[in-house]
Amino acid sequence: MAIIIKSQIRNLVRELDKEKEVPNVAEEVGTALERKVEEILEKALKRAKSNHRRTLHARDL
Repeated sequence: MAIIIKSQIRNLVRELDKEKEVPNVAEEVGTALERKVEEILEKALKRAKSNHRRTLHARDL
């Protein structure tokens, strides 16, 4: 399931790169970012479950 919008990655990189030294973003960045987000969410879900909650909170991240 795609939750990361690749065009938004490029936009954010351009916004963050004030010196304009990194104008391009490789396709694999989106894929790697998807995996990272999934890992973070999996850990957060485990934390919420271990605390017997049915709601995922920012503190679980």
